[in-house]
Amino acid sequence: MTSQNRLSERPFNRAELLNFRLRFLIKNLFKGFFALAVIVLAYIFLQKYTAFDGFINHIGQWPILVYSVFTISEIIFGIIPPELFMIWSIKHGLFANYTLNILFLTGISYAAGVLGYYIGINASKISLLEPVMRKYVYRYKNTLNKFGGLLILVGAITPVPFSAICMLVGATNFPFSKFLLIATARFARFIAYSAIIYQANI
Repeated sequence: MTSQNRLSERPFNRAELLNFRLRFLIKNLFKGFFALAVIVLAYIFLQKYTAFDGFINHIGQWPILVYSVFTISEIIFGIIPPELFMIWSIKHGLFANYTLNILFLTGISYAAGVLGYYIGINASKISLLEPVMRKYVYRYKNTLNKFGGLLILVGAITPVPFSAICMLVGATNFPFSKFLLIATARFARFIAYSAIIYQANI
């Protein structure tokens, strides 16, 4: 076991624990805001100098397909940034109101996280995953449980793959009711980011 892994398994005192949590959260929040800034600036540039709006209008003809792609992306670790779907939903979607479209996207993402949690719970029953679970999850179960709430929060509000975090905490049998409560931070992330994107579009 590496020194870093030994450190992750040693007991933290309260001050160290608080300091670690704050640094971990702030670091990932910074990454999230940086990624958002890049996406917004790229969106403004593409909107001004390319036919990007034409492309958005074209795919807007198939909202069910777009929502399906978003759902698949959220289930398999958010391979497509949700901000791109927020941009699309400004003028398109199943609902005429942008806010309703964002709430619908958030609901899909939240549901994907819950699905990930249940996949994590049942991962130990899949023989092919047993070696991976034993190597990367079970040996660090106490540490993952200790930081599970923080991991869910970071996954919900930063670019860290949300469904992957949900699978991880599910595999450690993190309390489901607590998971559902902390995961609602996903709504705050989508609302805040969508508001910034909307302002950039005005």
